[in-house]
Amino acid sequence: MNAVLIVDDEPQIRRAVRNALRETFAQSIEAGTARDAIDLAAAHRPDLIILDLGLPDSSGEAVCREVRAWSTVPIIVLSARHSDHEKIALLDAGADDYVTKPFSPAELRARAAVQLRRSRLAGVGGAAHLINVGDLVIDLAKPSVRRGDTAVHLTRTEWHILRTLLRHAGRTLTHQQILREVWGNAFGDTQQALRVHIRSLRRKLEADPVQPAIIITEPGIGYRAELAP
Repeated sequence: MNAVLIVDDEPQIRRAVRNALRETFAQSIEAGTARDAIDLAAAHRPDLIILDLGLPDSSGEAVCREVRAWSTVPIIVLSARHSDHEKIALLDAGADDYVTKPFSPAELRARAAVQLRRSRLAGVGGAAHLINVGDLVIDLAKPSVRRGDTAVHLTRTEWHILRTLLRHAGRTLTHQQILREVWGNAFGDTQQALRVHIRSLRRKLEADPVQPAIIITEPGIGYRAELAP
């Protein structure tokens, strides 16, 4: 039975989120404080957390970091704050997505569905090594990428970037998160190198590199991989 934990100090917002996700989740659990959010997350192990930033006793970022210490549950931040700096801080703290208030119920449902799908893919073990995206078949175990009967050649760095994005499909990764995963503690203008490799990946993988459908840019923040439902 799918369960969602809705964390917001405003009852009307919790009600709006609950109504938006009523068809997706059989159970809704609600918290108005950071402490309650952490306790309920530990007790109920929900399938998704919708988390407000402005809580009365602590920050949403602190909740995110504490939950991330023991759980991989998808976390969608819901906040009226719009700055890229804050979005990057939340994603670095372990949030999976960010939706700004006022929110569209349809958009929130779609984002929740993406996170549930990503979470299920992560839990199916070896079956998740084989990923179909459009006309591509990506084998994370070999590794290999094929379009029909034709192999698509990726450089080692391109492969590391693609694997990193696919392991977190549906989640926006900041530039720094990708750089740490792929380059470690490398020096130099690695962010510019990342942009170059992303452009190359799009030329090789996307049906239309100008309007990418697989590797999506979040301006000023980073990139995410999108998989077809």
